[in-house]
Amino acid sequence: MRAMLILFLLLAACARPAPPVPGQMQVVPPAFGDSRPHDWPGRGPAAYGVHGIDVSRWQAAPDWNAARAAGVNFAFLKATEGGDRLDPAFGSHSEGAARAGIPVGAYHFFYFCTPAEDQARWFIANVPRRAGNLPPVLDLEWNPHSPTCTFRPDPAVVRAEARTWLDIVGRHYGQRPIVYTTPDFWDRNDIGQLDAEFWLRSTAATPADRYPGARWTFWQYTATGTVPGFSGGTDINAFVGSASAWHDWRIRRSLR
Repeated sequence: MRAMLILFLLLAACARPAPPVPGQMQVVPPAFGDSRPHDWPGRGPAAYGVHGIDVSRWQAAPDWNAARAAGVNFAFLKATEGGDRLDPAFGSHSEGAARAGIPVGAYHFFYFCTPAEDQARWFIANVPRRAGNLPPVLDLEWNPHSPTCTFRPDPAVVRAEARTWLDIVGRHYGQRPIVYTTPDFWDRNDIGQLDAEFWLRSTAATPADRYPGARWTFWQYTATGTVPGFSGGTDINAFVGSASAWHDWRIRRSLR
């Protein structure tokens, strides 16, 4: 009898449901404008049904409820930079978006003058692991305006440092981070070699035209968007799939 009881408990544990994942959130069609619209040929942003934004300290005091009602279905928030800089608006953006029911992810702007290990630890120290959040993001691009770091290492070094950050951060959050990058950075450093999902910037051509053959999950298609609830130009992004695919992706890729 005791052996049967133990077996029953073991089977019950195996049948126990997985940790909670986000429920299906209604996808709101985008109602955005653009102060400098691009005439998209072929499969432009309008072909995609799930849109969102990315923001930093430069978007001050937004109305997240208005943004959600206008079709902001996700938001990537700048959290950290290098090994010692925290975006001062990260906390307020996180709280505001969460209250409006917008899924959020945090991104880190990489500096090539600070070891990847230090940058990963800095990100982990400042970005809580919250169930339901989107995966972390590694922002890889040159920063020609930096007063302290204009170093551009060899492509092999760039990729090695990126892998170190991705590995450390991925282990901590339980999800492999997404990689954001720009056309020039992609070309010079062969970033497609990294084991990651990609968020690609391309404001004057579709990803298919600008990154031939690349697989992507998010496309940043403008930096001059006009989004209700936000003042000034706002970065707008499209998710690659349908509303149903977005729901499935969130279940698979959200933090637990």
